[in-house]
Amino acid sequence: MNTCFSSYRSLFPVLGDYVHLASCSQGAIAQPISKAIEEYHASLLSVGTNWEESILKVEATRKKFAEFINAEPDEIAIVASASDAISAVATTLSYHHTKNRISLTDLEFPTAGHIWFAQKHHGADVSFIRSQNGMLPLEQYEKEVTECTLLTFISHVSYHNGFTQNLKKISNIVHHKGSLLFVDAYQSSGQVPIDVREMNIDMLCTGTRKYMLGIPGVAFLYIKKELAEQLQPRHTGWFGQEDKAKFDIYNSIYAYGAKRFETGTPCFISIYAAYEALKLLLNVGVEHIHSYLQDLGKFTREFGIANGLKVATPTASSMYSGMTPFFIDEASKVEKKLKEKRILVSSRKDVIRIAPHFYNTKEELEYAINELVQLVK
Repeated sequence: MNTCFSSYRSLFPVLGDYVHLASCSQGAIAQPISKAIEEYHASLLSVGTNWEESILKVEATRKKFAEFINAEPDEIAIVASASDAISAVATTLSYHHTKNRISLTDLEFPTAGHIWFAQKHHGADVSFIRSQNGMLPLEQYEKEVTECTLLTFISHVSYHNGFTQNLKKISNIVHHKGSLLFVDAYQSSGQVPIDVREMNIDMLCTGTRKYMLGIPGVAFLYIKKELAEQLQPRHTGWFGQEDKAKFDIYNSIYAYGAKRFETGTPCFISIYAAYEALKLLLNVGVEHIHSYLQDLGKFTREFGIANGLKVATPTASSMYSGMTPFFIDEASKVEKKLKEKRILVSSRKDVIRIAPHFYNTKEELEYAINELVQLVK
């Protein structure tokens, strides 16, 4: 099947041998990203040190990600992982007895619970917004977020069932209650358009290894500039200083904006990959990717149901991502069996997640689902 993205398939060597439908876990690596990794490696082999050019690449990547979510470069911190980004914010907040509630949903990736529960020793009151039939109705935010809520933490797209949330509507609700909004966009960035200005998001974190087509080692933390300037991170380092080149051990002067949340030397090789991945995604256009994945997602759900599979994404939802999870017994074993057939998917608990990207086709989805159905029979 030829698609509007068919010309890009040749950039992804893995597609010659595998049906890659695991973007919710690790996106396929394109040749420009591989070349960037080799470029970093080659420079070390040939010249021994590449600090100056690596720092320039960090700043170029910061600008690319800012463009990606419609932010300013000073509002972006480059960190090692989403867990680091969340921890940096969590350890910075002041938990006053009248404004100490952290509201998070029960659809979050477990690291969110681990990090926020760790703040209970410092005065945080952790409260869960409970889902209903795999969804989070807006009424739940109206009910559970109160004037005591300091921060509301939510996933744009659920890692488990793919439930997708309307960030702008949620933002309006929580801000009316006096709460900050912190969004985990790891499962959405690269497949769902994000505009932090239009959505009025206070904080956002994401990483590069999934739909953003990069490798582990790099994550981004967005914080509104005016908010970042009010925060004094306790989790910091020399990259979080106004002038790291001073090497001043006696004084700490935070960098401007979100940069103050950076710590030590970043993973340069992952940043080289991230820059090229962002460049590719901006060239393709996330709006076009989103539209295409909506079509593929609809086909996946309908074809799977027609063949006896049960979709984990709530059918009553009006918003979908590109990921379609199916309830499967012994999902992790089935994932391994599919890999033996050169079909890459991702299991979590009781589901097999089928997560195509713009480089996939309906024929690949049909083939993968037919093989999945044969295995579960």
